[in-house]
Amino acid sequence: MPTGEPAILTLDGLDKLLRALAARGFRVIGPTVRDQAIVIDDISSITDLPKGWTDEQDGGYYRLIRSNDEALFGFAVGAHSWKRFLHPPMLRLWMAEREGKDLRFTRDPDVPDRFAFIGVRACDLAAIAIQDRVFLGGSYVDPHYKARRESAFIVAINCATAGGTCFCASMNTGPGVSSGFDLALTELFEGDEHRFLIEAGSDAGRRVLGELPQRAATQEEVAAAEQIVKATAAAMGRQMRSDDVHELLMENLDHPRWDNVAERCLTCANCTMVCPTCFCTSVEDHSALDGSRAERTQRWDSCFTMDFSYIHGGSVRASPHSRYRQWMTHKLATWVDQFGTSGCVGCGRCITWCPVGIDITEEVHAIRESEGN
Repeated sequence: MPTGEPAILTLDGLDKLLRALAARGFRVIGPTVRDQAIVIDDISSITDLPKGWTDEQDGGYYRLIRSNDEALFGFAVGAHSWKRFLHPPMLRLWMAEREGKDLRFTRDPDVPDRFAFIGVRACDLAAIAIQDRVFLGGSYVDPHYKARRESAFIVAINCATAGGTCFCASMNTGPGVSSGFDLALTELFEGDEHRFLIEAGSDAGRRVLGELPQRAATQEEVAAAEQIVKATAAAMGRQMRSDDVHELLMENLDHPRWDNVAERCLTCANCTMVCPTCFCTSVEDHSALDGSRAERTQRWDSCFTMDFSYIHGGSVRASPHSRYRQWMTHKLATWVDQFGTSGCVGCGRCITWCPVGIDITEEVHAIRESEGN
């Protein structure tokens, strides 16, 4: 929850925020334009942010276009999520090298980069909280995730733009941020004035904010920020009734809709790769041909691959029907049984980046309609 009174930062103040975080030893990560898309990567100043860019998104469709203003955060989420920094796609667990007749085992440093994330949306804050439950909340804590997560500094952004595939409002995960951040921004325009309402959400955030040039926010500015969030919630591109989806899916495991989606699904695993909460991994061993070195790595994997459910005799889920059903029922139903929350935050990435435009909200709606609900 925000602590203290909201303040106003200018563009120069935002730039000083990025520099203040870098001076504290953080690796500053934020949105930037690359390869005709908005991606998350290293940034050093506000000139690296996607000024004046927005995006168009629909099922299997993404286009970067110029906006009508000079907003720095006037776009919806892209393919990248913050998961790729907290739960890396590839992680070396250890390496062994031959030294004469002996083997020397080493592993990567236990202390990773300290990340400062800039522009984290409400849906992605919810996704980080879900992964916290997965990696930190059980009997077995993932030490790699724990080290990255504990040192992270999060600057959130209240969404002023709802993408064509966004449905966070119906999942109760956005578009306004409420917790899980150190600082939260809302981008404001009034005439030619471009500024940010900023609130602290932690003691660390309050200390950083105290070093920045600022002034107290007026009641009108606070009201304007609240109205931006309300307008974004009303402009969602999708919606999905989520109050009964657990029971709906578990009671329809043999529904003919699974065959319908299987005819379209390429089992390419794009949906799981872009999803900010999917966490499945596989472990692989690699050896040099001359026997001088070997290493063990952990990499992202997906329930859409044949090998992921392979046991002696073959894959447990050999058909697209079974693999898509596994993903969707886990994401929306059995995830609740495991972790006490849905695995979906309504970011819409799985819809946008599906090559054939399969829409998880449409699939739920189709099953519900057939049941007369």
